[in-house]
Amino acid sequence: MSRLVYESTETLVYDPVAANRTATRAALYTLGFRRIETVATLDAFRDAIRRRPPDLALCEAQGADAQLCEMIQELRQGGAGYNPFIVIIVTAWEKSTALVSRVVNSGADDLLLRPFSTTLLSQRIEAHAERRKGFVVTSEYVGPDRRKDASRPSNAELFDPPNSLKMKAKDRLTSEEATLRLDAELKGARDVLNSEKLRRDAFQISIQCRLMQDEVPGGMLYKQALEKIGRLAKGIVRRCAETNLQMANEWCNSVLAAVEGLQAGVDRNASMHLLGHASLSLNQVFDSQKSTTEILGEIDATVAIIRARQGPKSVAQAS
Repeated sequence: MSRLVYESTETLVYDPVAANRTATRAALYTLGFRRIETVATLDAFRDAIRRRPPDLALCEAQGADAQLCEMIQELRQGGAGYNPFIVIIVTAWEKSTALVSRVVNSGADDLLLRPFSTTLLSQRIEAHAERRKGFVVTSEYVGPDRRKDASRPSNAELFDPPNSLKMKAKDRLTSEEATLRLDAELKGARDVLNSEKLRRDAFQISIQCRLMQDEVPGGMLYKQALEKIGRLAKGIVRRCAETNLQMANEWCNSVLAAVEGLQAGVDRNASMHLLGHASLSLNQVFDSQKSTTEILGEIDATVAIIRARQGPKSVAQAS
C-alpha cells in the first residue's frame, strides 16, 4: 500500500485530445487523486495555473511542444504564475532528440511517454513527491539540476524548491495547512530565485561583453551578443522594479545606453568602455562580498572555458 495519499492534491491536466484527457484523468483517479481539472488548450492551461496553481501538472507536448516548453520556462522564471515550483510532468507520444532537449531545457520535472501504465505514472509521481531533484538558476534556465558535463562553466548552487505535492501526499497536510506552509516557503524560494537570477544575469552581461570584443562590429554574432545584453539588462530592471536596488537600475540604464550606442555605431570605443564599466559595476551590486579582482578573475576563467569549448565564433550561444 502506498505511503502517499493524493485525495487533497490538486492536479491540472492539459491535453488537446479529449480521449487522452479522459484516460489520464482515469489513471489519476485510480491512484487516489480526486481534485483533477482538465483543459484542452495551452491558453486554458496557462490561465488555470495563474488562477490557482496546482500541486501537480501533466501536460501533453504533441503538436505544440515548443510553445509548451517556452511556457514552462516562463513559469519557472517566475513570470507566469504564483508558484514557479509546481511539479510538472510532460507527456508525449514520440521521443525525438529535439523534443527531449526542449523538455529538459524547459525546466519540467519529467518526460513520460505514452501510452503509459498506471503503475509507471504512480512511480514517476511518487519520485517527485519523495525524491525531487534540487533546482538551479542560470541566466537562461530555472529548473531541476541535470548537469552532466563537468567541462561546462557553472557555479550555480542547488536549492530545494517548495513542493506542495509532497506536503499533501507524503506529509498529509490539509489543504489549509499546506497553503500556510507553501506561502511561507514560497517567499524564501522566490527570494533565492530572484537574487540568484539577478547575479547570474549580471555575470552573463559581463561574459557577453568580453566575448563580443573578438567579434567584427556589425557582424551577426556581434549583433546577437548586443541583443542578448540588452535583453538581460531589461530583465534585471523588471526584477528590480519592486525593490530598492536603485543603483542596479542606474547601471542597467548605462548598459542599455552603451548597447544603443554600439548598435547605432556611435563612438564604439567610448560605448565599449561604458559597457565594460557598467557591467562590472552591476556585478558588484549583486555580488558585493567579492572584490573587483575576484569578479574579473571569474569572468576571465569562464571566458577561457567557453572559448576552449566552443571557439571564438559562438558568442551568442554562450551561457
